[in-house]
Amino acid sequence: MRNRVPLGVLFVLAATIAAPVSAAPTQEGRRTPRAGNTCGNALAFQVLLDRKGFSSGEIDGKFGANTRRALAAFQEANKLRTTRTQDCETWSALGGSDQSAETTEYTITDADAAGPFVDNIPPNLPDQASLPALGYTSLIEKIAERFHASPALLNRLNPDKRFEAGATITVPDVTPFDDHTKPVHDASAGAVTVEVSRGGTLRVIGADERTLFAAPVTSGSSHDPLPLGNWKVRSVSWMPEFHYNPDLFWDAKATDTKATIKPGPNNPVGVVWIDISVEHYGLHGTPEPSRIGYAQSHGCVRLTNWDAARLATFVGANTPVIFK
Repeated sequence: MRNRVPLGVLFVLAATIAAPVSAAPTQEGRRTPRAGNTCGNALAFQVLLDRKGFSSGEIDGKFGANTRRALAAFQEANKLRTTRTQDCETWSALGGSDQSAETTEYTITDADAAGPFVDNIPPNLPDQASLPALGYTSLIEKIAERFHASPALLNRLNPDKRFEAGATITVPDVTPFDDHTKPVHDASAGAVTVEVSRGGTLRVIGADERTLFAAPVTSGSSHDPLPLGNWKVRSVSWMPEFHYNPDLFWDAKATDTKATIKPGPNNPVGVVWIDISVEHYGLHGTPEPSRIGYAQSHGCVRLTNWDAARLATFVGANTPVIFK
């Protein structure tokens, strides 16, 4: 996804919940064993980290900054040497082996291919307000987000395949994200604290100080720094509308006016808005997963849509949120 929304766009104003939509079918196909290096490759590490709850954001098969952050979080949580590298000790702790399955097969359904898709999403927020929904723009974008992957990785894994109904394709072997399924709070996690560091990592910490989930984030800039301090979750909104107020954007155009942008995975705050006790700030999804961890925001904390949805299962009203 998608180079349409300006780098600064994300965050603002409380959102409203759209009517729930019925869940789309998902599949789990035949897993493909990993071949080669006994201590894993970048794709294998990204997949195994994702399964353990240590997200590298968009899975792209590359050993980038977000993968190093995920490795560091996993190593610290498991009392391993914090090497931030693909070492054999970490590979073993992740459960990696010569037969580790990093990919699986998925058959594209008629429902997948039916969309509906949005032909064009304007780059300017006020113009987006004219659209009835901010859905996916293509089938490959939808499938990539479902399997936490970059479209480029899907193309590399399927060089001779057409993305159409009935096609069986190779995808990362992770728990699929479904934008039609509202996250359900998981009470079994108990009392948790969300910690966000300026270094670009969000952690969900359990009562026993164990890291339950970690993910890369984009947060703050010199214009709108992350508001350091101890806050609390006020509410969680699924498929929110986005209320654009140009007065709150330092880079807004002088001609911009207030606008309400309809829900969808390409909404400026993605599929989830987690409102916190700082006015106009929250934790949320994004229409641009490839920029998570690499861009700046207006101060809010944004994650990939699948990571934001997973975060929403841990938190509820009054969950502590620490920006440090």
